[in-house]
Amino acid sequence: MSSRTRRTPVHRPGRAGLAALLAVTTALGVAGLTSPVHAEEAAPAAPAGTEPAPGTATPALVEGLDDAVDASAPAAEAARSHLAGHQERYRIPAPDRDLVTDSVSTEADGSETVRLGQKYRGVPVLGAQYVVRMTHRDGKRTVTGTSGAYFTALDVDTARPSLPAATAVRSAVEEIRSGLARGGYRPAHSKSAADDLSGTDRGLTVLPVGKGVLARHVTVRGTDPATRTPLVQEVYVDAATGVALFQSGGLPTFAAAAPAASAVGTEGTSMRTGKPATPGAGSGSVTGSGTLLGGRTVPLYLTKDTATGQYLLRDTAHMADSKQHGVIQTWDASSVWYQDVSGAWPESVVPFVSPTPKVGPEFTETGAVDAHWAAGQVYDFYRDTFKRDSLDGKGMTINSLVGVTDFGSPFVNAFWDHTKMVYGTGDDEYRSLASDLDVVGHEMTHGVVEHTANLVYAGQSGAMNEAIADYFGNTIDVTVNHTPMTDPDAGLIGGDLCRTRTPRQCAFRDLNDGATTAKFLGLPLGSSYDNGGVHMNSTIFSGALWDIREQLGGTLADRIVYRALTSYIAPLDGFDEGRDAVVAAARSLGVKGSQLAVVKGAFDAHGIVPGWEKSLGLDSDVLMGRVGTLMSYTGSGNNPSASNGWWAAPKSSADSLAPYAVWVGRTDGSGKPRQVSPDDGRSHLSPVTDGKRVVWVAVGDLVSPDDPYTRTYDILAAPVTGGKPKTLFSTTAEISGLSVDGDTVAWSYREASSGRQRVFYLKGGATVPRKVPLSREENQAAEPSVRDGRIAYIQDGLFDGVYGVAVEVYDIAAGTTTMLGAPSQPEWISAPVVTASGVYWVIDTDYTDDDFTTLRRADIDGSHVTDLIPEKSAHPVRAYGLTASDTAVTLTVYASWSQVFDDYNDSLAKLYQFTPQGAPLGRVSCSHGQQANAAADTGRRVLWLDTTTTDTDLVTRNRPAGTCS
Repeated sequence: MSSRTRRTPVHRPGRAGLAALLAVTTALGVAGLTSPVHAEEAAPAAPAGTEPAPGTATPALVEGLDDAVDASAPAAEAARSHLAGHQERYRIPAPDRDLVTDSVSTEADGSETVRLGQKYRGVPVLGAQYVVRMTHRDGKRTVTGTSGAYFTALDVDTARPSLPAATAVRSAVEEIRSGLARGGYRPAHSKSAADDLSGTDRGLTVLPVGKGVLARHVTVRGTDPATRTPLVQEVYVDAATGVALFQSGGLPTFAAAAPAASAVGTEGTSMRTGKPATPGAGSGSVTGSGTLLGGRTVPLYLTKDTATGQYLLRDTAHMADSKQHGVIQTWDASSVWYQDVSGAWPESVVPFVSPTPKVGPEFTETGAVDAHWAAGQVYDFYRDTFKRDSLDGKGMTINSLVGVTDFGSPFVNAFWDHTKMVYGTGDDEYRSLASDLDVVGHEMTHGVVEHTANLVYAGQSGAMNEAIADYFGNTIDVTVNHTPMTDPDAGLIGGDLCRTRTPRQCAFRDLNDGATTAKFLGLPLGSSYDNGGVHMNSTIFSGALWDIREQLGGTLADRIVYRALTSYIAPLDGFDEGRDAVVAAARSLGVKGSQLAVVKGAFDAHGIVPGWEKSLGLDSDVLMGRVGTLMSYTGSGNNPSASNGWWAAPKSSADSLAPYAVWVGRTDGSGKPRQVSPDDGRSHLSPVTDGKRVVWVAVGDLVSPDDPYTRTYDILAAPVTGGKPKTLFSTTAEISGLSVDGDTVAWSYREASSGRQRVFYLKGGATVPRKVPLSREENQAAEPSVRDGRIAYIQDGLFDGVYGVAVEVYDIAAGTTTMLGAPSQPEWISAPVVTASGVYWVIDTDYTDDDFTTLRRADIDGSHVTDLIPEKSAHPVRAYGLTASDTAVTLTVYASWSQVFDDYNDSLAKLYQFTPQGAPLGRVSCSHGQQANAAADTGRRVLWLDTTTTDTDLVTRNRPAGTCS
């Protein structure tokens, strides 16, 4: 025990930082975060004065400790020893067994931060990390506090047989592909970036839900065809069922999407081969010069290649005293596409080389001068301010790839790929993305975040990741350029990128935008779009940090934020935990009184106060809250269905341990929802109802352990009022497009005999399905919709020798098929919807990057094919979801990408309702969250999945909200 006066430790209970992150997808937002206690081990009682939230045994934050530990032991060993010696406080029965060292950092003042990752029976636990803070000086070491997430309630059979890795990869890729397709149908001829997805198995992971869920971690790579941004998603697939449970982003980008204005680690690379070379080797350091895109001439550290006499944009001077002797090097990547550089180093990437130390204007225009100079400025800031040696704190080499394109077209974005910075070309309006110091500072700070708190890139933790990158990016910019904090443009991110527009018109974000949690934008974490709002919601948190800087000054504020990042914040923390971390970091630096009030007040002003999520309101009626399933934008597997006053939807158990089940209820909210599917271990998905019975697909186990692709699919049916489910059909081919009306059930699947996708149906009491005849029997058919004895579907194939896609209707009683208009060659088409009077569908036919779509209608007999809302019209829409009743058509509409930068809320999917003739009726709901997966009941009542409350809720309105301000 130290001889100093000991302060009473302050314990913060384990809170649901995980709730904000995972509740939307797998209901992981149980009341608390707890450490793993094996089933056979008993945990000691909680210490007096510690009040963890329900289910939590390990406190999320402990301050005010002064506990002596072994000063001679390695830091990680001392940290584990402290935890083991205080089981009454931490409930961690075996730190030596269950905690592995993630990182150890030591500051010049003797403070040490040890980050310990949790493993459960040898399997890593997603995001579980406990942080131990110590001081080590004058031969003494004391623990001053702890924080993080450690899970005590886990009881998982990690040794049980799990599905093959190949199956998990396939499931993960299909989940991402489904989300990118937005629930529609991409014809066989229509190739997109979504068709080029690939997955890599990363092994088993425990998702910390209740007693835990064993999952396979898969990294999926590709390109988002809508935003044209690189896509790297970390997908977690249930190891037993193969169902995708959760996603997080794997590639921190500067922006959520490009505006519409028009496996190298710590090594360098040799000039001649483009291959990694020894850092700092073989050449002489020279001070040259170059001109920034803004017109200022700046000094540049270069390296003269002794073999050629030329000068490389390779800086060995900054890190000359570093232990690793890393370098700062800038590379010409103008010959490569950004899709090919994420996590890779293409052969065509070459060094920038100048014949003289005064580099020419071509280096300016590409952004190479800005990137090289700015990287040195960022390195200097972290070294001089915090004594941090490069991004990892250990002198890693800093590589910047400049000038990447989007398949040869301009690319207006930048990203950190975990090893290097990648900057796009810019376009006619936007300069190279390396040409603004705050952008470079932002991307490099992502590297600092990864090597410290490593905030999971999804939801609130991902928004904090972006917020901290923005904070330090802007801090470096205003510091280097001597911009006063009172400058109205000081908080702009990317404000200097534009060629003709003003900084405020050009900026991607503004840390002074006044964003509060009242405007928190809910996004489904199961979608790849912005990873649950990591950019959209970031200024809520960064705005609070910037307010602190404006009021306390840069020197103190920067120390507070950096201390919070490096010593307090843990991977799964949300806004609440982030606030507590910043306040605790301020206290640890001696901040108190009015200054501490400033820190707290900044978060208060931005609405980051206890219980803020509960205050997020809906203008709709909740039919079933916290659905808890992985919701893609409009993926049919999780769509709700409604008809004649009843709804059906898939839902997992409260702790998400149970497979998905099918629930039904009344659309007016009367009565209680109830489960109609059996608890038989299968996942029950894709429910549809006609108001009398509900029909769904039960996904079973693999047919054979040796066949990673084939499992059982059963179509089940039950009355909405209750009763034993009946099996209608069984197959080993994946079923899609399920539809029911009266005594008719239709679906599509790939038949084994022909290998083609076809539509089948059962009518009356028939037990043998019949295949819908096509006007061209050699073609494929999919996505059926049934109404009044007619089946509408998509036909895809050759029509008189020319490839095309058409919507067709089969009249069961008459045995006739009718094509609704001539075949076309669309890029995308929605499933058709049949009403009493006609058929509706949405189609994208013009193959441009605007993604506008056409709402098309035809009478049942094929007459009066009409474009109600043409994609070439005065007011086109981007509609990627469709539902309709006899009196209203509801579209899921996405904003134009230019609107994304005017108002992030506009970029979320919203529901708009129209008359059957296409006249606008207005927004269905004015709630701020994502609105998707809509289902029409009778009249104008619509049901949908809404994420406004940060959970995914099944909600309804019986009339449009109209115009939303």
